[in-house]
Amino acid sequence: MSTVATFRGAGTRGVVGQHWRPTRALGRAVLLTGLLVLGGVLLGRVDVVLLATPFALGAAWALRRRPQALPDVEVTADRTALSEGEEVTGTISAVNADRTGYDALALRAAVAPWVDAPAIRLPQVLAVPPGEAVDLAVSGTALRWGRHRLGPVHVTALACDGLLIARHHASSATVDYAVYPITEPFDATETVPRAAGLVGQHRSRRPGEVGELAGVRQFAPGDRLRRVDWRVSLRTRQLHVAATLSDRDAEVVLVLDVLADAGHGEGSASGATVLDTTVRAAAAIAEHYLQHGDRVAMVEYSRAARRLRPASGRRQYLTVLEWLLDTSAGGSVGAAYDQVLGPHLLSANALTVVLTPLIDPSAAAMLARLTRAGRSVLAVDTLPPDVAPPDLGAHTDVAYRLWRLERDNTIGALREHGVPVVSWAGAGSLDLVLRDLSRSASAPRAGR
Repeated sequence: MSTVATFRGAGTRGVVGQHWRPTRALGRAVLLTGLLVLGGVLLGRVDVVLLATPFALGAAWALRRRPQALPDVEVTADRTALSEGEEVTGTISAVNADRTGYDALALRAAVAPWVDAPAIRLPQVLAVPPGEAVDLAVSGTALRWGRHRLGPVHVTALACDGLLIARHHASSATVDYAVYPITEPFDATETVPRAAGLVGQHRSRRPGEVGELAGVRQFAPGDRLRRVDWRVSLRTRQLHVAATLSDRDAEVVLVLDVLADAGHGEGSASGATVLDTTVRAAAAIAEHYLQHGDRVAMVEYSRAARRLRPASGRRQYLTVLEWLLDTSAGGSVGAAYDQVLGPHLLSANALTVVLTPLIDPSAAAMLARLTRAGRSVLAVDTLPPDVAPPDLGAHTDVAYRLWRLERDNTIGALREHGVPVVSWAGAGSLDLVLRDLSRSASAPRAGR
């Protein structure tokens, strides 16, 4: 996939020519010529006047053909969809459409902070003959997920033997890169607590045509002959058929608690922040359930309160990745709880997976309220080890230990109220909790 962004410097020659300004070299040549001529006239020295001739003739000869247009700048990207750690490649092309060549052309492109391309951050000096183009290769590494930009390009051109200079900010010469998060290995072998769709790979408690064997019962009108269990029928002298449970899909709602961020991540190769862990875990969980035919929805628990409707398939997975690129941390919950996670917005049978660092006090209240509403809630702790909250500041060891104890007490209180809290550890980290949730959902309930 190739993307090109172009800034065109060509236009009306009278207006574009105004971008060219005299350099200090031209000012010194004019000043020296004037001083020599004036001194020769005042002193009556012809030889002094003749000394000014080379400077005057040299400047006039260099300015005989002045450029009228700025160079055209094109930024081309070989690929605009990348993953963390992949190489960012592109090309910056400078085209000289004028009849006058550029003695020197300095190009310096602005690069996003999370793109490691030190060579292009410094000005690159090129010589561009008239009517030709010069390409400058761009190479770097995408260190972190998100939307990154290459450009704009700062252009500095010298012409007429360095007597004229033009500086311009090519704001239109940009290329945007979409760097997707690395999906950490995740595979949950346990089924979801409540599967309520029509088709899927999860076992339900409803009888159906295909699925897991539920038992053997007597033949009834409407049963198909191919489901007759002949062994039991011959032994009991009555027709019996095999009863099966239908397979159902599930709806999984991923709630991203991004009220606060902590940690100092430097990209995919080093440590991760709370936001990095949350986004990568969400991408891995969504990929797993979407591959199994389930429906996945996304909710951002923050001031923005963004939502992504539930859907299934590969198209939904690509939509989830695009949705995660715009995730940012900070701020407080601007909308009320009912406007973000209200009962009219969440399905009653959905598995709600809350990715939270449990830093903001409102996150624990949100988990408790979801549980009291009868939802199947699973809290995933996304706080990396040995990471302190941002509001702790220059904390001491005692303050950090006290904050850890308070946070452990909050986790213990949530577990006592029926909210399972598990730390994110990649593959199989949620199996035990999902098994307990499935057992709780299928257990008989006492009625009034």
